Amino acid sequence: MKSFQDIVKVFEEVISSRTLEKAVFSRPLDKSVKKTVAKLFKKGNDVLCQIERFTTDNKAHHENIPASDAPARLAEMAMQEYVQSDIFSKDGFCEILVSKKGHIHIADKRTQTKESAPAEIAEHNREKHYILDAEAHAAFLSRLGVSDEKGRVFEKKRSKFKQINRFLELLDDVYDKLPSDGVLTVCDLCCGKSYLTFAVYYYLTEIKKREVTMFGVDLKADVIAYCESVARELDCKGLTFLCGDITAFLPNTRVDLVISLHACDIATDIVLDFAVREKARVLLSTPCCHHEMMRQLKAPSLSFVAKHSMLKQKLCDAATDALRGLKLEANGYIVDMPELIDAEETPKNLMIRAYLSEKVDPAARSLAKKQYLAAAEFLGVTPYLGLMQ
Repeated sequence: MKSFQDIVKVFEEVISSRTLEKAVFSRPLDKSVKKTVAKLFKKGNDVLCQIERFTTDNKAHHENIPASDAPARLAEMAMQEYVQSDIFSKDGFCEILVSKKGHIHIADKRTQTKESAPAEIAEHNREKHYILDAEAHAAFLSRLGVSDEKGRVFEKKRSKFKQINRFLELLDDVYDKLPSDGVLTVCDLCCGKSYLTFAVYYYLTEIKKREVTMFGVDLKADVIAYCESVARELDCKGLTFLCGDITAFLPNTRVDLVISLHACDIATDIVLDFAVREKARVLLSTPCCHHEMMRQLKAPSLSFVAKHSMLKQKLCDAATDALRGLKLEANGYIVDMPELIDAEETPKNLMIRAYLSEKVDPAARSLAKKQYLAAAEFLGVTPYLGLMQ
């Protein structure tokens, strides 16, 4: 019968020989975890093991430990935290299964030849690979004050650069929900200085090689005039900026993609209402402040939370976005709410991401509507988004 020490031995062999390519731990006992991946990397003269744990809230948690400590740590994870552990090495593959009763099965298909060359261990690269490369895409980034003309991102704009890249990553995840051919119609509502407008335009036209008709809409005339001048200067065909109230904006064609970045308070609801009304195929919206529910909340059973202003604010933030999600689901959208960017960069780090379901499910839509109405009644609120379809 296999024991814990047998698991330790496998990890010792692949780590000491430097033949480990990666170890993937899946079927976790903790349901808040998706999986964990372990890899070796170099930092100076040291070899470390990076343990990257992915959780169901779409976050990744990193921990780096000395390679000498890794066998025992990884074996403990395989034994106590996961049902399945897959080890990929230069010598082959090894699978470890641990039953609920603690029975261990090791299917070791490594060749275990002494002549095997160690796997190349990459240097730890602290610079994240971004969809938007500042040096390659310096033109609009420099015009908007994110970088200099050589593509070097200004320190004070580094958070903005990370933010728009993360937005593109989240868009890239649902790109396949957009039509695969033809001209894409895109609307950026409350576009402001239009960092996001230009980034998404570049992503679609230069990276995905699509033809677009894109609108940036905002109330600030001077900002819109500047963005329009930048678009003309960079010859952004199909990109138009409009000064006006987004409630009055009426596109003349079916909308494929609606985006917004930190539209304040009920402006986010107006964006969502627009997307639903136009039957937009994909929506990505990051809320900003949530003042409306702060003024309306009347839920006696939650008074123990609401009596503390900071807790009330967090409650209203979460409840408002949860209601928004239900409203979208009631209108046939598939919704998730991933993290936009680390809270250390900005507290406004939630994205409402949704795409129109290909199949109509009347029961699911009806349930979402009932849940929305029940939640609004419980909270004692009548949100603006209640006016939506």
